[in-house]
Amino acid sequence: MTVRTRVLLISDTHGEAFNIRNEHKVDVVIHCGDLTDQSKLYEYHSTLKLLKELNAPLTLVIAGNHDFTLDTPAFERKVLEATDSLDPELVRKEYGDIGAARRLFDDTPGVTFLDEGTHKFNLHNGAYLSVYASPFTPSQGGGAFQYRPNTGHRFTIEQDTDIVITHGPPRGIMDRTCEGRAGCPNLFAAIARARPRLHCFGHIHEEWGARRIAWRSPTAETPSHFTSIDNEASTTIDTLRNIKQMTTDSPEKRVDKLNRMEQHRRQGYCAASCRYEDRGAYTLFVNAAMEGVTEEFPMHPPWIVDIDLPLSSQGPGTHVELRIP
Repeated sequence: MTVRTRVLLISDTHGEAFNIRNEHKVDVVIHCGDLTDQSKLYEYHSTLKLLKELNAPLTLVIAGNHDFTLDTPAFERKVLEATDSLDPELVRKEYGDIGAARRLFDDTPGVTFLDEGTHKFNLHNGAYLSVYASPFTPSQGGGAFQYRPNTGHRFTIEQDTDIVITHGPPRGIMDRTCEGRAGCPNLFAAIARARPRLHCFGHIHEEWGARRIAWRSPTAETPSHFTSIDNEASTTIDTLRNIKQMTTDSPEKRVDKLNRMEQHRRQGYCAASCRYEDRGAYTLFVNAAMEGVTEEFPMHPPWIVDIDLPLSSQGPGTHVELRIP
């Protein structure tokens, strides 16, 4: 027996207003990181206020590479590496002490900040939800929760995980930048082995969109987007390229894109679904980055996904089990 559960997905709001209409009733809100732009306390306050206004029974949040005050080593490193001598009182006023940003989430009822690992919930609608979360992304820079691409990172995603929440994309799926692919191959391999129902992320703003990926069987010994995806059975639900005007577009294509964007604006979100019978055969990937990269699209629509979840054996609630590998 399953329970249809509605999940709102957003990411990369960077402390800005995301103007999601409250009439969109959902069971769970998920924010995939980059809650702020400069990791200042006022940005966290603003984002938490907006998340609370969504009025969902459960809101799950992870950090992104911009949220460095949530990453103690990164916070300490930035203070030490500052070129000018910093006034400790000014730092405290703008960014807080070590741990201050995290305490804001701990002190906000209804909002659950997820550390890396597996988390399990009994939802208010009677569904059981298993989530794996990780804020880590590959980078040569000095942001929060980052690792060098040549060293990799271990993503220990359990079998039967319903939703994977990461800040960055897996290699090969909605991860293209002007410099090439930016996704993590270790993350892709972990996803391909676990085959969750839904993987949501952000980070690469220009790759906003959703794809329903069909998996090849058996899983390759070293999974990659070349060896593990059945592209003929996979479908693209929507991408920024489907709504962004291009100089090569025909007049008919331009009209189609304008109509599609107007539909998104009128509806207030983009829709997708995860059917229970697809478990293990398909994964829905959603890049939910909201902040746009052009003046034409300053803010992308959020995603609402209907997902069939198993019935909880313990009744409704928001009990959490946390296992960190």
